[in-house]
Amino acid sequence: MVVCVGIIDDHRAMLLGTTAIVNGHPGMHVVAVGKTVAELVAFRQRMDVILLGLTLSDGSTPAQNIAALSWTGARVLAYAADEQIGLIREAARAGAVGMVKKSDEAPQLVATLRAAARGQLAAGADWVRVGKGEASAARVNLSTRESEVLALYAAGETAERVAQALFVSRETVLDHIRRIRVKYAAVGRPALTKVDLFRRAVEDGFVQQDS
Repeated sequence: MVVCVGIIDDHRAMLLGTTAIVNGHPGMHVVAVGKTVAELVAFRQRMDVILLGLTLSDGSTPAQNIAALSWTGARVLAYAADEQIGLIREAARAGAVGMVKKSDEAPQLVATLRAAARGQLAAGADWVRVGKGEASAARVNLSTRESEVLALYAAGETAERVAQALFVSRETVLDHIRRIRVKYAAVGRPALTKVDLFRRAVEDGFVQQDS
């Protein structure tokens, strides 16, 4: 039986490269690709497994996309970069059956796809660790304003520019940053420097890291 694969990712090079790898293995064929869920399902193909990129240009979340794919009956694998811990955890909670890292070698990619198609748990040690919710993947509970401050400040803005963008004082912004750091430290994910805050923001989906 041929394993029919769908791939969703908004990086063209990644789509082309992954498609070539999958189609180069007997018994496997990529039947549809897309930069979004809508583009993928427009092909109206039966799919056994779908590789789902976790940060797409349409702003959708892993949970939204997995829900939107549920009617296809395909098993969804998170197609993740190493630093996307928060998004990987969201995908696991939403029903993804496993994970393929974008840094995985071709044999690992193919083996994970085959396992998922057979209905087996396509889960390596990293996936199991995230699923168990280790402290390193624990998400902080930020307020709406704290999330806005983190997204801007971690992306490279100064406290002054964040204050201007949100129409608050610089001191208010700095107070928010202090509280954000306290919250991350409380769940075992300290963010003492601005670089640390950037990493936490990427992990939790507040900021997208350029590929």
